[in-house]
Amino acid sequence: MSKRSETIQGLYRTLSGALGPSRWWPGETPFEVAVGAILTQNTNWKNVEKAIANLKAAGALTAKGLRALHPARLEELIRPAGYFRIKTKRLTDFLDFLEQESGLEIEALAHQELPQLRSKLLAVRGIGPETADSILLYALGKPTFVVDAYTVRMFSRHGLIPEVTDYHEVQDIAQSAIAPEAADYNEFHALIVRAAKQWCRKSKPLCALCPARALLPNPDELPS
Repeated sequence: MSKRSETIQGLYRTLSGALGPSRWWPGETPFEVAVGAILTQNTNWKNVEKAIANLKAAGALTAKGLRALHPARLEELIRPAGYFRIKTKRLTDFLDFLEQESGLEIEALAHQELPQLRSKLLAVRGIGPETADSILLYALGKPTFVVDAYTVRMFSRHGLIPEVTDYHEVQDIAQSAIAPEAADYNEFHALIVRAAKQWCRKSKPLCALCPARALLPNPDELPS
């Protein structure tokens, strides 16, 4: 096993021991998870929660419920998530895809093979790798690791990725170290997000307090 894989596995064990189970993604149904993954683009989760609450209050947080809404009404409901006109179009495009692929039954997508389904999702306008993998992993239970800014930040500070890298390179590095199990990819990514918010902050990181400090390349030279 490579040193990099050992460090990644060490991060998983250490953060799991320090933070406990994450029980991610927050959502009551696979469709709600998919909607949340689209709405969370370019905003924070608190804003998404407000939009999700609006959709629930309107009785519209189902594929058929969203399909029945006039676009102006959908824009109004998801306004708290920001970029509400763009995101209304993205949700509509996702519904078009869902209707074509599975008659608006998102659970039916789980029967498709991961590579083919991922390619189809990426072909939907407005769905990039992070959103696609969030839907695949958290809504459909497919074993694909989600890479986000938190992942890149933590992996970079721990010397696990090149200075210049791309989404799929980081994903391959993570997946080469962790067995291809959806539950582990789910939990590890959730732990990274939680640890990044608590300790591995973008500015003024609290490395001295982080339980994974010993896994840094130079533990005595903390990032600033």
